Amino acid sequence: MLDIRQIREDRAEIEARLQTRDPSIDLGEIVALDEERRRLIGEVEALKAERNLGSQEVGRRKRAGENAEELLARLSEIADRIASLDGMLRETEAAVDQRMSLLPNVPHEAVPVGGKEANVVVRTVGEKPDPDYPIKHHLEIAEEKGLLDFARAATIAGARFPMYVGAVARMEMALIQFMYFHHADRGYVPILPPFLANAQSFYVSSQLPKFADDVYHIEKDDLYLNPTAESLLVNLHRDEILSIDELPKNYVAYTPCFRREAGGYGEEERGLIRVHQFNKVEMFKFAAPETSYDELDRLIADAEAVLGALGLHYRVVQLATGDMAQQSSRTVDLEVYLPGQGRYYEVSSCSNCEAFQARRGSIRYRPAPKAKPEFVHTLNGSGLATSRLMAAILENNQTADGRITVPEVLRPMVGAEAI
Repeated sequence: MLDIRQIREDRAEIEARLQTRDPSIDLGEIVALDEERRRLIGEVEALKAERNLGSQEVGRRKRAGENAEELLARLSEIADRIASLDGMLRETEAAVDQRMSLLPNVPHEAVPVGGKEANVVVRTVGEKPDPDYPIKHHLEIAEEKGLLDFARAATIAGARFPMYVGAVARMEMALIQFMYFHHADRGYVPILPPFLANAQSFYVSSQLPKFADDVYHIEKDDLYLNPTAESLLVNLHRDEILSIDELPKNYVAYTPCFRREAGGYGEEERGLIRVHQFNKVEMFKFAAPETSYDELDRLIADAEAVLGALGLHYRVVQLATGDMAQQSSRTVDLEVYLPGQGRYYEVSSCSNCEAFQARRGSIRYRPAPKAKPEFVHTLNGSGLATSRLMAAILENNQTADGRITVPEVLRPMVGAEAI
């Protein structure tokens, strides 16, 4: 959530930057509601001050044996007016909070302006595969070898739920373990969090209220299925004040992820490209504001190290203002190349959310002993998501004789050099 004080002080600048994300954004209504809220607060405080003085005067008159009925009648009127104003104030504050909760984060000045077409390829790593034999789509490979069973998964759960079978099931587990311990060995504290979260947790992470239709909600228990471990990890220090000496705090978690939104059913989304359930290893950081963009660089490098260990060609993409998640101030994606489709697909999204989530969750730190607490910056990055990563391995590691070479780092757990 943005800081309402900054909107008061620099509405034009903030509005202009927000409009690079969504041209329809107009802060006028929020500013008007905030002015009304402050007017109500002022009137309530003035009436309370009058009530306090009046109460003292009533006491004095009674001690002196003087008549206080007229003053008591005025105090009763004040009490009724305060009660009415308090109700109006609650409604106005709720209206401000509701509208503020729908605003996106202010984009960093370095972020290119525009939609997906304005995304910038920062660099490519490795060589795009160019074999002299036909390359198959990962779904075709998996069906031929009996490695994915979408039909039986549909019987169990419905469309777009994957089921891994045999060697690919082993490789999926190997990927999860490799990435989880890879990051843990590099200083990230390993976490296995709950896979369900309450509404307040999803509010802090920014899934709620704006994206309520995209998440799975268990109404009986009022709990939500995790769409990404970011939604869980951001709440680790909710309502806490950290020491500067504790920062940065680095965490890594494994969770299955569940997402209601699944896009279209075009050729480019077949198989493992867009599914309702997938596995993901997630990195998360709590950092001091002055070092948070250095931490973003480290986050990106740690995600890239996984792709390097797997021997995959990929590119690094700076997202434009209109293509970032609501909570992000700057996002860099890692996209792997799938030769079976001749396309790049995102497998990691690394973001600095600055104080946007911390303000929602009251996550602060003291820059120095006895200093006034300030909001931390929160950062998240996929480290990585396995579904598209599996598709990339299947398509990039095909051999002329129809086998799939298993990445060397996964072979001990897969138990084979090729499938």
